[in-house]
Amino acid sequence: MNNALSWLFEKKVKENNGLKDRALAEILQSITLLGLSRSDFFDKAAFYGGTALRILHRLDRFSEDLDFSLLAPDPGFSLHDYFSFIDAEMKSFGLQSEISQKTKSVASSTESAFIKATTVTQLLTITSDSSAIVGIHSTAITKVKFEIDIDPPPGAGTIVGYVEDPVPFTVRSYDLPSLFAGKMHAILARAWGNRVKGRDWYDFAFYIRNDIPLQLSHLEARLRQTGHYLDVVALAPDCFMDMMNARIAGIDFKAAKLDVERFVARPQDLAVWSADYFLHLAARLKFA
Repeated sequence: MNNALSWLFEKKVKENNGLKDRALAEILQSITLLGLSRSDFFDKAAFYGGTALRILHRLDRFSEDLDFSLLAPDPGFSLHDYFSFIDAEMKSFGLQSEISQKTKSVASSTESAFIKATTVTQLLTITSDSSAIVGIHSTAITKVKFEIDIDPPPGAGTIVGYVEDPVPFTVRSYDLPSLFAGKMHAILARAWGNRVKGRDWYDFAFYIRNDIPLQLSHLEARLRQTGHYLDVVALAPDCFMDMMNARIAGIDFKAAKLDVERFVARPQDLAVWSADYFLHLAARLKFA
């Protein structure tokens, strides 16, 4: 048993209200990042998305996937080149894992892979107390998906961020205004249908409450790349606000709350959610 990993597992279980599978997923995420940091990955790519916001900036909700973006387009980039670094780091902590690349069913600019670990095996590795696996099915699998955009839109700023667990290391990440732009692109461009992603709106509220400005030029580049903004003039703040207010008006925030409440420690704090509340937040938005 790795003592550092055992301590980290206990800490993560407490942070996740006793959910062992979620605690394990967060540990696998951190070790994946550590493995990538041992290579030249962060010379070529940056960490972004909800998990970056949680790990680097204390977003208080669980986020499932690891998202990355190349710093410049490279259609020949392959995640497979980095599997050995991740696998070596997993083994150094006594973890058995399987890494597989996702086969694309349609052409896209995103490379995907899964890291899978048998939950019971990993829990027994992480802690010597067999009671820790109570409630976990013996065939359960913990999966961590990670994706990288190999055709990134321009204009994102990056920073060097520090991760403390399971050991201190550095990663390159989008800066907060650029992370905010990525989230706003998801809010404005995501085709929800009947499955509203309340996680997007939870993160939006996080950015506003923490007074993070929006990198509008990077958002514009993202919207143009996906065909959601085609005007010949640059995206101006007033035009963006019109788009945002229209989006808020079309959201079922009851469904949004149902989506996100399982990922947060205090779902009762979502009682305030309504179109009026998010219009109030949007009015506070600042631009980088």
